[in-house]
Amino acid sequence: MTIKRFMIAGCGQDVPVVNEIMQLFGLENGGIFPEKLSPGDGGFAADTIVVRSHIILVPRLAILTELFYWRKEGILACRVRRAEAEYADEDEAAAAKRLLKLNVLALMEKITGYRPSPWGILRGVRPTKIVHRLLDAGLSASEVLGRVTRAYAVAPDKALLVTNIAVRQRPFLLAPEQAAKLVSVYIGIPYCPSRCLYCSFPAHVLPGDRRAVEAFLHALTQDIEAAALLLGRYRCKVQTIYIGGGTPTSLADNDFSRLLGLVTAAFRSDATREFTVEAGRPDSITDAKIATMRAYGVTRVSVNPQSMQEKTLNHIGRKHSVRDIIDIFQKFRRAEIPVINMDIIAGLPGEDAGDMAATMEEIAALAPDNLTVHTLAIKRGSLLKANLVGQLLPDENETARMLEVTRQYVAQMGLKPYYLYRQKYMTGNFENVGYARPGTECLYNIQIMEERQTIVGIGPAAGTKAVWPGSWRLASVYNAKDVTTYIANINIYIEQRRQLLANLFADGRRNNELC
Repeated sequence: MTIKRFMIAGCGQDVPVVNEIMQLFGLENGGIFPEKLSPGDGGFAADTIVVRSHIILVPRLAILTELFYWRKEGILACRVRRAEAEYADEDEAAAAKRLLKLNVLALMEKITGYRPSPWGILRGVRPTKIVHRLLDAGLSASEVLGRVTRAYAVAPDKALLVTNIAVRQRPFLLAPEQAAKLVSVYIGIPYCPSRCLYCSFPAHVLPGDRRAVEAFLHALTQDIEAAALLLGRYRCKVQTIYIGGGTPTSLADNDFSRLLGLVTAAFRSDATREFTVEAGRPDSITDAKIATMRAYGVTRVSVNPQSMQEKTLNHIGRKHSVRDIIDIFQKFRRAEIPVINMDIIAGLPGEDAGDMAATMEEIAALAPDNLTVHTLAIKRGSLLKANLVGQLLPDENETARMLEVTRQYVAQMGLKPYYLYRQKYMTGNFENVGYARPGTECLYNIQIMEERQTIVGIGPAAGTKAVWPGSWRLASVYNAKDVTTYIANINIYIEQRRQLLANLFADGRRNNELC
């Protein structure tokens, strides 16, 4: 049986819900099946599945779902599944969507004999947020574990992973009264020494034209100063500072020093617990930059090799060697930067579990404090997506073996998972996991993922996320990804951020007056 597409019978509002699940099986959306026809009338192609669902309200909310399809022998078949709402704390509309997804996933797995994702019906970036909501409601960790497995069809090992991570994060989350006055700041530097094969971030090779760099730095300075004035107006203090990109250390030594000095003066205070700089590319690091980071009290750096295989570094467009990674890491250690993170990617072209074991052997010898293990995501805008033909990519089974290798090594290294997120188009629909030696967890990573703190974004592609304490409602504004557009419209982005935070803190004042 070959299935190429699906259609929804009668109910257009079900299309986005069903589409989320059907995408896991690689099916195209064929649209709405005419209501006047019954799937049994033969009015649809043999390579198409028709989905029809019904809401039942007696004795309680339930969803009955039917899937019609042709068997290989040419016989029309129908599979039916009914799922009932079982949680009193769940909104009825949300329950209806969840149950429909569960039905479609279970029926499709029976029809195809394929389980497309260990994460069940969860398709969002932040599955830990669901766990935190359940913990907030008073459920125990064991109750949460059972609910995540049953309600979302998450595999037991993933349910245990995400539950344990959320429990570990709880001491780092802010109480509402803290979240009202403690924020984090992200500064995005859009430049890199070269563009990596897999990269879809809005990063650009550092311009050779000095005037272009100066124009960017001038706009960034405006952005930083305006943000500092805004936070001062509302008497907010900065808990964490994160300079990312791109590769911030792509900047020239003097420009990099100027940036750190400006950021330190604008945002650092007695409340600042963490100052991270992404130093991901060894070919962008100089002794002067390391000295600058030490002088300005950077507490965490990220050295991101992605692989410790020479063949892979060459293939993905890195302009450095494995030896360069080791040398730069050791320089940061000698400079006594408190926490060093490393990033690696499982699923890179031409690699297998043996390559991952060799990479992890090298990393274990360096003993980083944090390690983030990414799963390759093939995204639009990347050179990899544009040139997939001829790329020898490990399949999901091999990628799973690579991830298992990383888990074995991090356990030996004494690192424990502390944050997690997912992306579209990931190999095997797996996840990205950050590991840390206890006591070295990156606070910014926790705050940005769990969205329990306002994050002020500065620079191209940066977003400011205003979080309403207690309800944890979220509103965002984003700067342009394109550097030229960002420079030309910097005053517009500054004003949008000002309005967003004015609304946030005006609501805060009103709430205080009501108390």
